[in-house]
Amino acid sequence: MEISYDLHMHSCLSPCGDNDMTPMNIAGMCALKELDVVALTDHNSCRNCPPFLDAAAEYGLLAIPGMELTTAEEVHAVCLFRTLEAALDFDSYVYERLIKFPNNEKVFGNQYYYDSNDRIRATEPYLLINATEIPFEGLYGLVRSYDGVMFPAHLDKTTTSLISNLGFIPPDPGFRTAEVKDLKKLHGLLEAHPYLNECMIISDSDAHYLEHIHEPELSIRVVEKTVDGVIDALIRGNDR
Repeated sequence: MEISYDLHMHSCLSPCGDNDMTPMNIAGMCALKELDVVALTDHNSCRNCPPFLDAAAEYGLLAIPGMELTTAEEVHAVCLFRTLEAALDFDSYVYERLIKFPNNEKVFGNQYYYDSNDRIRATEPYLLINATEIPFEGLYGLVRSYDGVMFPAHLDKTTTSLISNLGFIPPDPGFRTAEVKDLKKLHGLLEAHPYLNECMIISDSDAHYLEHIHEPELSIRVVEKTVDGVIDALIRGNDR
């Protein structure tokens, strides 16, 4: 079964996210675009996932709780989880290892926590786009220990990607799925980094504005249209 997806989006909890990116607005736009499965992946936080999953359920939308983690090397990695409980447990683990630096809203932007009625309930005081103390090495296994899956984000970016920051793909990195922002750059990446030929390559919006959420033009093959089905497909990658 082929299903359309957008598995990398930011709410207004991410300081770079537009204030219109509330959990309910995101779910509504994804439903309007008729995407099959979506994920909310704020920087170093899963704490807007509860209202997002509630809103997605109202729209009959398949939604996955997630996070865009920043490693100690400032590599961005998307982490997705089968259950909200696992996502929030991982969130607590990450928050303890976030390098604490006060957020300057005038410089970096607001960081809002929302409730299920799409109302602001709190503001995060520490800058969420900061690095954590978690290294990339071992990250795949760490996320799997929470029954989730990790894939490196936007490999073609010249900053904050695994390739730009480390310069190479480490031996036995674990992941079988990788994300590219611009699929036109894929051929060069495959030539330069042969490991990626063993991976399923996906492309997400990394949306910070509602209008940037993907149209249902790209798809992944799953056994079933469920959260488990999607995560299992991302774990398998090209191993089918």
